[in-house]
Amino acid sequence: MKPFTLPGNSVSGPDAYDLAADPQLAVLCLSGSLGGLELNSLKFAGWMQERGWRVTFFAPSATPLAYWADEWFIPLETFAVHRGLAMPLLAWSLKAQLERLNIGVLVVTQNKDLAVATLVKTLMGGHLRIIYQQHMQLGRPKRSLVHTLRFRLVDAWLSPLPGLAREVASKTKFDTSRLRTVPLGLPLEQFAPPTHTPAQARRELDLPQGVRLLGILGRIDDGKGQDFVINVLHQLRKVHGYDAHLVIMGEPTRNEGDEFLHQLQRQVARLGLQRQVHFRPFRTDPAVFYQAIDVFMMASQSETYGMVTLEALASGVPVVGAATGGTLELVQHGQTGLLYLWGDVAAAARAVHRTFDETAATHERVERARLGRWRYSHHRQCALTEDVIRELMPVTAAPPRRRALALNAAFARTFAE
Repeated sequence: MKPFTLPGNSVSGPDAYDLAADPQLAVLCLSGSLGGLELNSLKFAGWMQERGWRVTFFAPSATPLAYWADEWFIPLETFAVHRGLAMPLLAWSLKAQLERLNIGVLVVTQNKDLAVATLVKTLMGGHLRIIYQQHMQLGRPKRSLVHTLRFRLVDAWLSPLPGLAREVASKTKFDTSRLRTVPLGLPLEQFAPPTHTPAQARRELDLPQGVRLLGILGRIDDGKGQDFVINVLHQLRKVHGYDAHLVIMGEPTRNEGDEFLHQLQRQVARLGLQRQVHFRPFRTDPAVFYQAIDVFMMASQSETYGMVTLEALASGVPVVGAATGGTLELVQHGQTGLLYLWGDVAAAARAVHRTFDETAATHERVERARLGRWRYSHHRQCALTEDVIRELMPVTAAPPRRRALALNAAFARTFAE
């Protein structure tokens, strides 16, 4: 990814943002790992900065997030993370930094960070506005008194999919009048048109030419399904007779060890697929990965949203995904991709076989996915979020450029209905 443009460089002249009139924003993510949630949080901060907002990213010190914030020129504040009984120390430190920077709106991207964020709001006398940008499923119901009081201090809850919004309504006592559906976005221009031919992409990643290539991208974790896809590859080769290969891109979660990676390597050796399975490290710019593969596999047991699924669809790559979680809403079976029951190796292999064998139908599914990808543009995510911010922090005189963005958001909503 290229560095994000510094504030003031991308918007100038009579249409420039009136920064003095706008609240300063902060994005809070207290994770020490670097996965989809963390990268999406950082990218969102960068996109809002490109649009002229004064944004500060808050992250723990000496973490991948802190490193990449510096690399992408996103203003950064770091601190030691205290949880449990020591959490008030963290809250007091964060309160001091927010007041020093005159932050009016805090965007929280991890559910577990809401505890400290709402405590900070209480310490600030309720003046802070909190937006929870949901990335993960709720899991078990959260209707206890503690959760209800905490959620009452959240000014807006942004769910990326209608199904997740319904889950919030059913599993919490959150005021649904403050609940919005705002899809997490991606920079579509990064994935289409392609910057590499398939042959060039494979050379860059040191992958074989002239073979069918499946791909799975994400954290190396037993919930992501890399072991399942290895079994699918074995089925494709043994039952369907394809000279197929698999590229697994990603790395283990930081501080959680690499035992699952070793387990995958042992599985590959046991099945005799050492020459057909290719492990590649995480890349912050994944476009070349999609340009190298023939089919993208989504195999997570419970994927909340699936940004990688959207990236594949935007890249024009056929998607074969498990019929669980957010994948059911992102991929319409038989229309924009193919689904299979989670855990069914034979069904997944048949779906890949259909993708290879039914060339015309596969092309039609890819084209339908292309037509609908605008809904997940990062421009739309930012514009809809800006509408929410203006509801929470109205300004008396919005500059021309800001009014245009509000119209963009309204336009986007009209076509979504």
